[in-house]
Amino acid sequence: MMTTYTATVHINAPAEKIWGILVDGVNYPEWDPNMDRIEGDIKLGEKVNFYTKLSPNRAFPTTVTGFTPREKLVLTSRMLLGLFKSERVHSLKPSGDGIEFTTQEELSGLLRSIPDLNETFEQFAQGLKDRSESA
Repeated sequence: MMTTYTATVHINAPAEKIWGILVDGVNYPEWDPNMDRIEGDIKLGEKVNFYTKLSPNRAFPTTVTGFTPREKLVLTSRMLLGLFKSERVHSLKPSGDGIEFTTQEELSGLLRSIPDLNETFEQFAQGLKDRSESA
């Protein structure tokens, strides 16, 4: 059994600009209303710890398992014995005069019951849009 969260938004900005914002972990708190801080470099194979405002003292450790500049970023987190697995994919696709940005996370395993994250996914996508479209 799996739980999936998705948010999609059209961004009127070049993929290079959006990508630069996505891989700049230090500045996430400036535009992602749910992020407290990020530790680590968002690069292929790197381990990155996300600290959300919901749980500022608890790290959500992930590994960057997919990294195609200006197209796709994949963050994977898992616990031993298959108790929990999370895979979050950020994808950028050309669409008209801009980019269709989608963020999707699939959660699986016995410990996947977490609060409803639909609103936080919408806020993330909107925050990225606002940041990307600003001067």
